[in-house]
Amino acid sequence: MKRRRALAVTCSSLLLGAGILAAPVLDTPVQAEKAQEYKMPAISGFISHDELTRELDLIKQTSNGRVEVDVAGYSNQGREIFTATVGTGDKVVLIESEIHGNEKVGTKALLKMIKQIGSNNSPDMQALREELTIVAMPMVNPDATERNRRGNDMTWEEVVEDFPQLEGTEPSWNYYTYENQYWNYGVNPGFDVNRDFNPDLDYTPQADDFPNDSSLPGWFITPEAQTIRDVYKGLQEEYGNVDVFVDLHHQGEYVVEGTDDPVTLSLSGVFIPESETEAGGKYEEYADEYNVDFSKQLNIAAYDALQQMGNSPFGNITLYPQDLDLPGTALGSFAMNGSGAVLFEVTGQTQSFGQKKLGQLTKAVETGLYGILDSVATGKVHELDVDEYDDIPLTER
Repeated sequence: MKRRRALAVTCSSLLLGAGILAAPVLDTPVQAEKAQEYKMPAISGFISHDELTRELDLIKQTSNGRVEVDVAGYSNQGREIFTATVGTGDKVVLIESEIHGNEKVGTKALLKMIKQIGSNNSPDMQALREELTIVAMPMVNPDATERNRRGNDMTWEEVVEDFPQLEGTEPSWNYYTYENQYWNYGVNPGFDVNRDFNPDLDYTPQADDFPNDSSLPGWFITPEAQTIRDVYKGLQEEYGNVDVFVDLHHQGEYVVEGTDDPVTLSLSGVFIPESETEAGGKYEEYADEYNVDFSKQLNIAAYDALQQMGNSPFGNITLYPQDLDLPGTALGSFAMNGSGAVLFEVTGQTQSFGQKKLGQLTKAVETGLYGILDSVATGKVHELDVDEYDDIPLTER
């Protein structure tokens, strides 16, 4: 374990005892990027890690004990990765945002929802708290958030330091070292954390499994993926199962298939081929746990809630591409471990869309999430016709 992470773990009890506003000293980056040389988009309307810390502390204080905030782990550069838990029900919903640091709308929506569920005494909010245990992990890749980029802030040498058995191994395929008009990964390398998962939640990195590719499982080599995995495993141990896992992302700017209507967000519940298919045969050992029909029902619940907003941009909801084989994603790995899984892909990223439609997109994410939570809390999700999933319009890409 690196010295900074050893220090972070040592300090965790002090942080929780003194309030979450305390923050560890961060390492100096390998070399500071020259921001003036890059066309960094404005992100002032979004939430920084410091603002997240303050907001979670405020939510905790004003919830009358209903929202519990904990430090679940630390990023590679020593920033806290939080969980905010609300509700006492036996149905467990885990929701994460910003595993890619330039996909920021989900964090804003998630904080608003946790605040409302924790403080609002309406019958609907009380029902959610009684039926569900909702665990939010906003901004799970805070180092990427601070750099407003997809990948975390970590070198391959740091990975080998943590896992000496990888000495001499070629870096994993999701290791970024490129440079473009926005980012210089050559100076500050990093990993796509959302390709660092493995359906074997106890997997430890093996040299023979590198560099792999996107159709193969990941390795849990980044502290961010390790933290998410550990939260998931902890919930499994406590509750027996994580019923629902939702991952909040962004995508490019697309249109609804066959139209010129710009997509507001895309949904998906399919991240690996089904085990009874030829392509999915390699996942046979997970067949008893993988419940793709339930994932589809959860997506229908989100879609139906958004359709109730009427013929507005909230109606431009599509299916994300369905021919996926991504076992190294959090969604793919957790789906194979028995969770109903939902992907939200909001239109645009900070470098392409900025804050132009921030309020609308935040509302869209909230609406879809509440559709899922309400349907799970009431049990109505199990009454939804799975075939309606295929009626959701496709994305034209």
